Amino acid sequence: MLSLLSPAKTLDYETPATTDTLTTPDFLDHSAELVEILKKKSVKQIGKLMGISEKLATLNHERFQTWQNPMPPAEVKQAVLAFKGDVYLGLEAGTLTAKQLGYAQDHLRILSGLYGMLRPLDAMLPYRLEMGTKLKTSRGSDLYSFWGASLTAAINEQLAATKSKYLINLASNEYFQSVRAGEIEANIISPTFKDLSNGKYKIISFFAKKARGMMAAYLIRGRVKTLKKLTAFDSDGYRYDEESSTESKPVFLRG
Repeated sequence: MLSLLSPAKTLDYETPATTDTLTTPDFLDHSAELVEILKKKSVKQIGKLMGISEKLATLNHERFQTWQNPMPPAEVKQAVLAFKGDVYLGLEAGTLTAKQLGYAQDHLRILSGLYGMLRPLDAMLPYRLEMGTKLKTSRGSDLYSFWGASLTAAINEQLAATKSKYLINLASNEYFQSVRAGEIEANIISPTFKDLSNGKYKIISFFAKKARGMMAAYLIRGRVKTLKKLTAFDSDGYRYDEESSTESKPVFLRG
């Protein structure tokens, strides 16, 4: 199985990494192309483009101005350890062993607006660039047109390399739209996580995001290869609900 995650807006470059292993992202030249476009934009233009405050726009304007390829080793961190949003609270990458991180390197990918797609141990400089950003490039009017073909080809290549029959979509809709699903050479499985609220099972954003991370950790720790083992996921009180599930959309309930 190959799993996909979204990145996170929250970053942590202060906590020491649990491994010294660093790999180079596959699409750095593409990233550099995007940075060259973004470097020419003012703080105000960055803020408007991303819909962020002046303070955040200033920070990210500075990041684009100083971004380098190759990246300075002292300023990077492994992607799976640098992201600290809700998904990564569930993943708890800092608790994974060296062998588990090595397995994740082959079986987990993180989609990214700036880097396209990252392996867990790929070196990454701090950034913010959502996949849904309507940034005009030579390939089209947004990042979906910029990345789509490249990401889809890379996913298919990794599916073949790992002999994976399933692509486990644990990414948000915003990020999974960057993948051309109709061209994926595997069965796409998109788990759904629901919590009991006011007598009904609902997708509650924070809990669902955290559960995606927990599912990714479960697949890594157990080296899961079958749907039967995937549906045995029971972390933090979730349980598989066969009645509301389909093969491509297994549903997990809690409460």
